[in-house]
Amino acid sequence: MLDDLGELRTFDRIVFGGSLSAAARELGVSLAVVSKRLTALEARLQVRLLNRSTRRASLTDDGVLFHQHCRRVLEAVEAAESALEERHSVVAGVLKLTAPNGFGRRHIVPAVRSFQQEHPGVRVHLSLRDELVDLVGEGVELAIRYGALNDSRLVARQLAPNRRILCASPAYLQRRGMPTCIEDLRDHDCIASGSPPVSQWLFATPRGTLSVPIEASTLCDDGEAAQLMAVQGAGIARKSIWDVADDLEAGTLVEVLPHLALATSPLSAVHGSGKQVAPRVRVFLDHLLRHLQGSVAWRHATSAA
Repeated sequence: MLDDLGELRTFDRIVFGGSLSAAARELGVSLAVVSKRLTALEARLQVRLLNRSTRRASLTDDGVLFHQHCRRVLEAVEAAESALEERHSVVAGVLKLTAPNGFGRRHIVPAVRSFQQEHPGVRVHLSLRDELVDLVGEGVELAIRYGALNDSRLVARQLAPNRRILCASPAYLQRRGMPTCIEDLRDHDCIASGSPPVSQWLFATPRGTLSVPIEASTLCDDGEAAQLMAVQGAGIARKSIWDVADDLEAGTLVEVLPHLALATSPLSAVHGSGKQVAPRVRVFLDHLLRHLQGSVAWRHATSAA
């Protein structure tokens, strides 16, 4: 009989993190403890749940089936805990949160720190990834995202305005000149980023979206690296204002073609729709909004180009 939620949570975190060591770091326990819990769970079930190597752990067929049911059990327990928290307005428990890499480092990490100082009863599991995370499948309570919502199981709340801009270093612009129109981009070094890197930049015009193909001098699958290349004078990059506001303030980057608007989407907070939102999620969102509104990036995001 399964009577140890700790074993189930450990198994779920191994699947989520992809390895025993990742689960140990997230749970704040030793690798030996994680291994012991997994071994005990497999012994109790009399099946092998994971194929384990030095660095990775992958689900067996039995593991896939068991994890589906395991998630349902854990979600039911989390829903019960949330219901009690709601009843007593307790801001406590584990807040499972994900955000894009660059935005997360600049804005979520300091917000989490100040939030935990105010609410020491909340433990935060933060995952910074640029790809979309399956909130329901991975048991994540809250995601901060750019872009449209394509999952009917989720609810999105607009968190902050956003602008995408083209930017380059003063040294690059002094060397190559400042573009004055879209056509000038053909004669400039463009840095394409994304996974895979984009091959066109979209501009918002009164007649609709204008797609402009770019012949990139540099392709990069990491937005942070693309921004650093721009700062170092490699060319013109397309970035969210939330990523580059500090560089604009410092003068290490300059906005290019500021009179033109790039197609963009707001920054949103996304959570599941099928269960009660825990007080810790609501309170953190309010805290994060205050944090963002006090930032340099908010001023740049809300200012007219």
